[in-house]
Amino acid sequence: MVWLSPDVLSDFFNLMPIISQETITNLPTFRDITLKIKQIFPAIPFAALLAACSQSSPPSATLFKPIATLQDIMQSIIDPNVDFVWNAVSSVSTAEGTQEHRPETDEEWEQLRQHALTLAEAGNLLLIENRIVAHQNANTSSGGAELNSQDIQKLIESNREDYVQRVHSLQNATELVLAAIDKKNADELEKAGGDVEHACEQCHSQFWYPNDKRPK
Repeated sequence: MVWLSPDVLSDFFNLMPIISQETITNLPTFRDITLKIKQIFPAIPFAALLAACSQSSPPSATLFKPIATLQDIMQSIIDPNVDFVWNAVSSVSTAEGTQEHRPETDEEWEQLRQHALTLAEAGNLLLIENRIVAHQNANTSSGGAELNSQDIQKLIESNREDYVQRVHSLQNATELVLAAIDKKNADELEKAGGDVEHACEQCHSQFWYPNDKRPK
């Protein structure tokens, strides 16, 4: 409830010019003034308002319901979309010579942009907490150097900040891809695709196969 203290009212009256005794006698009482204020300013549940403002946002674990594993997201969302980006600019040697492939029409650039956007937003799926790396007994090794899913999970959980930075690096590189697409610049697109590949490799080498000592 909003109230005006007697001190505030006293200061107000002290600022008033000198008036007649009769006027002073007829001035409303403090009780009359406060009743009038209550009519103008209805009661405000101030304590409840403060409590609502001070409540922290619920953790992401209560907002999202992860269904797919990290491996599922990589295989079903990231891989097909990043392959589309990487293959957008390519050179193929044939018996007739070298054939250069680049996006040319507006439709081709728009289709490419859709794949790049999907790739960028897939990074947010990788960041949802409490998402497991892979299903139980799933094979996470494609070349023999990868850790099993339990060890990968432990690495991510114990180095969460590094993991988040790695994913953000992927998204940053994908933003460069989007910028190149918006400018319809195939050369910049090819360079940005290399940045995406580097971001992927840096994350995999830290969390999927940290014991692989081959040059990266």
